[in-house]
Amino acid sequence: MGLLSTVKTNPRLKKFIHKMIVGNARPRWWVRWFVTPFIHHRGKGSVIRWGSRADIFPFNSFSLGANSTIEDFCTVNNGVGDVMIGDNCRIGLGSVIIGPVTIGKQVILAQNIVVSGLNHTYADISIPIRLQKVTTGLIVIEDEVWVGANVVVTAGVTIGKHSVVAGGSVVTKNIPPYSVAVGNPARVIKQYNFEKGEWVKV
Repeated sequence: MGLLSTVKTNPRLKKFIHKMIVGNARPRWWVRWFVTPFIHHRGKGSVIRWGSRADIFPFNSFSLGANSTIEDFCTVNNGVGDVMIGDNCRIGLGSVIIGPVTIGKQVILAQNIVVSGLNHTYADISIPIRLQKVTTGLIVIEDEVWVGANVVVTAGVTIGKHSVVAGGSVVTKNIPPYSVAVGNPARVIKQYNFEKGEWVKV
């Protein structure tokens, strides 16, 4: 039996190791300095600004592609799911990314965007919501997408290739490739027509 299997099948050991890795909902200092940099992929020329908060745990995957940047005041957290960011992406000031999230190549996320694959359950009214289980749904942002400022992308959503999401939108359903979406909830108002070679209103 491997080490990981041993930990997963032993509740006391799992709790002890979790306590050693996690402190007050973020990785302990020794994990940030001596574990994370050596086990997660960082592409050539990638940058995580010093003013950002990278809550990157060793028990889920994290990857930042070549020439991609996570700007100041961002929070990136892979505690409940993998966070995979492709090449030549820009994660704008003050944005929050909580896994599971997969971001393709050449993606622009503007400022103060929330992309969260995490949800809290609330069904049992005898237990505070913060103590109930969490659920996750993979968010996929495909290549060449531009997401405007102050957008919220909810768990389980896919935004198709070369789409634009207007500032302030709340994305609760999938956006097809080559679309422009606006509003709360976001709806598609334009799509690229390859036969006409132009963007047309829906």
